[in-house]
Amino acid sequence: MRYAYYPGCSAESTARDMHMSTLAVAEALGIEMFEPKGWTCCGATAGHQTDLILAASLPAANLAKIKDMGLDCVVNCAACYNRMKAANYEVSNEPKIRKAVSEAIGRDYDGSVKIRHFIEVLLNDIGLDKIRKAIKRPLNGLKVACYYGCLLVRPPKVMNFDDPENPTSLDKLVKAIGGISIDWPYKTECCGGGLSLSRTDVVVNLTDSILSMAQASGADCIAVSCPMCQVNLDLRQQDIKKQNGKDYQIPIVYITQLLGLGLGIGFGKLGFNKLMVPATGVLEKAGMRGNG
Repeated sequence: MRYAYYPGCSAESTARDMHMSTLAVAEALGIEMFEPKGWTCCGATAGHQTDLILAASLPAANLAKIKDMGLDCVVNCAACYNRMKAANYEVSNEPKIRKAVSEAIGRDYDGSVKIRHFIEVLLNDIGLDKIRKAIKRPLNGLKVACYYGCLLVRPPKVMNFDDPENPTSLDKLVKAIGGISIDWPYKTECCGGGLSLSRTDVVVNLTDSILSMAQASGADCIAVSCPMCQVNLDLRQQDIKKQNGKDYQIPIVYITQLLGLGLGIGFGKLGFNKLMVPATGVLEKAGMRGNG
């Protein structure tokens, strides 16, 4: 299985652990990923708040390169995935936008590249049966709160990823790895990603409510597939302690990190050392000690 893999800007900075674990899992499952040469920023999150044509042109410039590769586009960053799906939708449904985008990027792009989230590839192309058979180190009943956030599932007419109110894709993977996917009502509550720099006070309260519900639901950790959600829920736990006096210490891990553990990949290759809240309990559940 061969795909064009768009890593996005965060892959080399705040979401290095997502990038590392995505590549490690892909290699373990025989998925070939090829980065488009000369890829550029997709415009998340600021681009689409500035100008409609800019918002469509930034992703389209990358998708045009991927079209030349003749491969489906695979993305693991929920923000990049959202912007690329939105650009395809606009270009495919609005002739005026397609014309303006084509002028902006210097070539015609028709919205024809199929955009896949890495979770879709795992569930639909690899399949849960194959994943279960590949598990070498089950999660031994680790209680996981699967958190989808806003960007994976909304707007549903554009994303067409999962149920926008009660998505289950991450939950299915957690169960396949041997974890317990807890039932909780905050799967798609907003963490305030777009306000991270401008209104940190609002973000602290939003993330506080999500972490509080996860804790009340008995979660050992929260699994995500969005760099903005991961940073907000992980990093803001320090701010919550200062502002609201609550010390959660709940690890916020990428679903690819959990899957990587299950596949027997060492936690160094999965980027666990990059988390702000240590995932010691997660690693112990998976039977890992030392340097894994």
